[in-house]
Amino acid sequence: MASASQALNESQKASERTHFVLIPLMAQGHTIPMIDMAHLLAEHGAQVSFITTPVNATRMAGFINHALATGLTIQFVKLNFPAVEFGLPNGCENADMIQSRDLFKNFMEACAALREPLTAYLRQQHPSPSCIISDMSHWWAADIAREFGIPRLTFNGFCTFASLVRYIIVRDNLLEHVEDENELINFPRFPTPLQLTKEKCPGSLSVYGLEQIRKNIYEEEIRSSGVVMNSFQELEALYIESFEQITAKKVWTLGPMCLCNQDINAMAARGNKASTDEAQCLRWLDLMKPGSVTFVSFGSLACTAPRQLVELGLGLEASKKPFVWVIKAGDKFPQVEEWLAEGFEERVKDRGLIIRGWAPQVLILWHKAIGGFMTHCGWNSTIEGICAGIPMITWPHFAEQFVNERLVVDVLKTGVEVGVKAVTQWGQEQTEVTVTRDAVEKAVSKLMDDGEAAEEMRMKAKEFGVKARKALEEGGSSYNNINLLIQEMGNQANASG
Repeated sequence: MASASQALNESQKASERTHFVLIPLMAQGHTIPMIDMAHLLAEHGAQVSFITTPVNATRMAGFINHALATGLTIQFVKLNFPAVEFGLPNGCENADMIQSRDLFKNFMEACAALREPLTAYLRQQHPSPSCIISDMSHWWAADIAREFGIPRLTFNGFCTFASLVRYIIVRDNLLEHVEDENELINFPRFPTPLQLTKEKCPGSLSVYGLEQIRKNIYEEEIRSSGVVMNSFQELEALYIESFEQITAKKVWTLGPMCLCNQDINAMAARGNKASTDEAQCLRWLDLMKPGSVTFVSFGSLACTAPRQLVELGLGLEASKKPFVWVIKAGDKFPQVEEWLAEGFEERVKDRGLIIRGWAPQVLILWHKAIGGFMTHCGWNSTIEGICAGIPMITWPHFAEQFVNERLVVDVLKTGVEVGVKAVTQWGQEQTEVTVTRDAVEKAVSKLMDDGEAAEEMRMKAKEFGVKARKALEEGGSSYNNINLLIQEMGNQANASG
């Protein structure tokens, strides 16, 4: 008993002296899981300094207020963001505020300029930092870690499957001499068969002037002490093992991070913005049969062409299945608003709900009426669908989304492809219709009908949902990893101190 008590005391002491510094990339898809990570670490007894900027702090006001009210040991550090000094509009502090992808280099350089003020701030802190967990893109955070003599772990918001694909592409320069965007790429040492066209590979996006920054990111990734993943052991065991073997890096799976507190997650996404549609949406869903509704949402950055949105809507109508559709309409897409008003909303009013702008995605996915999720396959949305135990219709747009599609469709076998043929690059509006209404109708019918294949997908999805929840419960794989991470970083800090 004495040894067990002593071990518990040592664990508690490690937690108390462990101070994590979290530095997210200022983009919603990267920031939200790191907010959840901060919650999980603090909930397990660690101290957290969460680095942000004034505009981004306003966006996450709901979470900040909750952390203060509940006494979570999270310090929100608001550093002034030098937007104007780097040729950005004043107040441009998030990737979704960048007006042209040609300014992304300016944005990344402005982020790197936070190094000195952050270092000065951390010198004043007691206890001193034990570990920095920064977005992979913040290569400059490694300099701060070296100055303090502490580990730096990277986080990129991908799953391990996609992270391994990206790592192999960069390590082997797989795309360097491939000129044809439609040429199929094979992945050496990948644990399961995988082929992707060059266009659909992560990292194929070309942004002028980023070559040196990409080089810095990769070099510091190689030197990092490990990787944090928003995933869980039971979902990706084979790929976690392969990633550790190929990179010689420890993988800390701490997810699904969105499960730390779904209400807080929703507040973090919403910030101060109240959703007038939220109550209406939930009331509408209450009237639907369990498992009958398809939820359609493509995230915050995907820019789908108006003509393609119309084609999508006509496919949903033709399916004759109930749906909730989060649509980017309004002032930016007057032609879509005109089409909606010309009869579409009236024709589908008994089985279709349109939400313009932000929607309470987590709350919707967990509603008993939802039976399918048409998604752009961003990892945050994908893992939220997995947690809710919902099968998916995959409609990737760019980045690693086509890789996530392969995980969902080929490995997990919990989804069907809608059949996207072309990539919609971030920062460039799609112009052509690449998915027909017939393809939409076929995918919805395949997922939502009562056939044997659909039933098998639903069963598998529910099983992964149960495993996801168990991972973060006491004794679960991610629960244990959080405690081990805190103890290891705390012990290292104590040894070096």
